Amino acid sequence: MIARKAASAVKTRKKAVGAVKAAKKPAAKKRKPGGKEGKVRICIVGMGIGRTNGRPLHKHPRGAVTTLCDLQRPLMEEFAKELGSPVAYYSDYKEMCKDPDIDAVFVGTPNQFHVPIALEAVRNGKHVLVTKPLAEALGPAQELVAEAEKAGVVNMMSLSTRFGPDVQWLGQRSRKRKLGQIYYARARSVRRSGIPGWSLGFLKKGGGAFRDMGVHVLDAVWWLMGQPVPERVLGVAGAKFGPRGKGYWGFRDVGQETYKHYESDDYGGGFIRFKNGAGLQIESFWASHQKEELNIELFGTEAGAKLDPLTVYRTENGMPVDEVVTRPKTAVGGFERIADHFIECILDGVKCEAPLRHGLIVQEMMEALLESAERGCEVKL
Repeated sequence: MIARKAASAVKTRKKAVGAVKAAKKPAAKKRKPGGKEGKVRICIVGMGIGRTNGRPLHKHPRGAVTTLCDLQRPLMEEFAKELGSPVAYYSDYKEMCKDPDIDAVFVGTPNQFHVPIALEAVRNGKHVLVTKPLAEALGPAQELVAEAEKAGVVNMMSLSTRFGPDVQWLGQRSRKRKLGQIYYARARSVRRSGIPGWSLGFLKKGGGAFRDMGVHVLDAVWWLMGQPVPERVLGVAGAKFGPRGKGYWGFRDVGQETYKHYESDDYGGGFIRFKNGAGLQIESFWASHQKEELNIELFGTEAGAKLDPLTVYRTENGMPVDEVVTRPKTAVGGFERIADHFIECILDGVKCEAPLRHGLIVQEMMEALLESAERGCEVKL
């Protein structure tokens, strides 16, 4: 049984790698913006993370949230009051995707519904912005990327950590070769009691800590390293808190009706080796007896860096020089940067810096780590 599962997983990964290598990257089609003001008309699907993404999209001078889609009408009405402008409501995403008055769709549902909704959107010529992770498994992620690129629409991941101001600052340093060659990195996301029990989508198969929080630091550090090609993954993962009703958000108690559904990991970690010889140590914990932390450390041939506190480490004239970087506070955060880039890709034809293709490669690394944990051996990509 294990052998059959392993063979199937390998076959799925090979298909995904083939799709990544073979699929062309067509230029995004310029769609004529709708409305009298020429703004991108956007539908927000999911009133959880959808609100966080929807606010900057609506406040953008060239964007407008005109439609909401969710199974709970009261949540949509509540968000509509906050937006302060008329919106249309949908409970059926398939019907919504046929609406000609929608230019773009943000998908902010549980992982298991990202692909069905985004697929329907791109098949109807809508631009798509998808929250992390891309999917609940590698196969669906592969299918979505292939169809989105074939449709020629703007397809983008919403990655608040990658687009955060400090990661962007480090990224600029890295791309200017200020750190030299990044040959090793560490990235971790640690919560003490942070299992999100308010939606069973997090707890069921396809959810879990690594796909929820590990994806943030994995994507960000992979981008900072220059997006090297992953080669081998060795991982461990499991659930030590969630199935016992422990470790839930804010140290709150949850009933058996919630934790009896637990089917995912509440921790995961491991090591990824890339084809250029670089290595990455990655960790993610929803719950633990440790101090909470979200951090990235980079080891470069010319300098090293740490995300929190933002620090650059160098050696000058044989002496260590540690520079704690103090940057001016700004109201432009990760979600504002995401909104701005998504809209400029649609209206100005700017090349997307975080396409779904990136989400597919990150998904491949995540699934390989979780597969390695299940099989108890290294997974070769």
